[in-house]
Amino acid sequence: MGQGLTTRQLEALCGRWPGVTRDIKWGDALVFSVGGKMFVVTGMQPGQAGRLMFKVPVERFLELTDQAGMAPAPYLARAHWIAVTDRPRFDRAELEAHIQQSYLLVRSKLSKKQQAALGRAPFEDER
Repeated sequence: MGQGLTTRQLEALCGRWPGVTRDIKWGDALVFSVGGKMFVVTGMQPGQAGRLMFKVPVERFLELTDQAGMAPAPYLARAHWIAVTDRPRFDRAELEAHIQQSYLLVRSKLSKKQQAALGRAPFEDER
């Protein structure tokens, strides 16, 4: 059993990456975006505190959604987003790696000009 990733830890993690914005959508979802495009979403209501959604590479979508504690994300699965329904089941480092990858996937779809303006992500060389 892992220790998961709290909303506070998620905010600290994503808040230091270039171009990341944070806002509330749909009344109760904390959304992190880069270049105006979402890359991670978490619920803010007490019953949704465990849910965490992010984009994954196409080739890993089925593999990840077959794991216990992960499922296709409602409304976003067609864009290869998964929902982590049981955060404590996963190690913090594993969830952070998925979120970093989601950030890079979404960022890579921005225009070259937008990407250049953002500069390099602190973890980009690690991948």
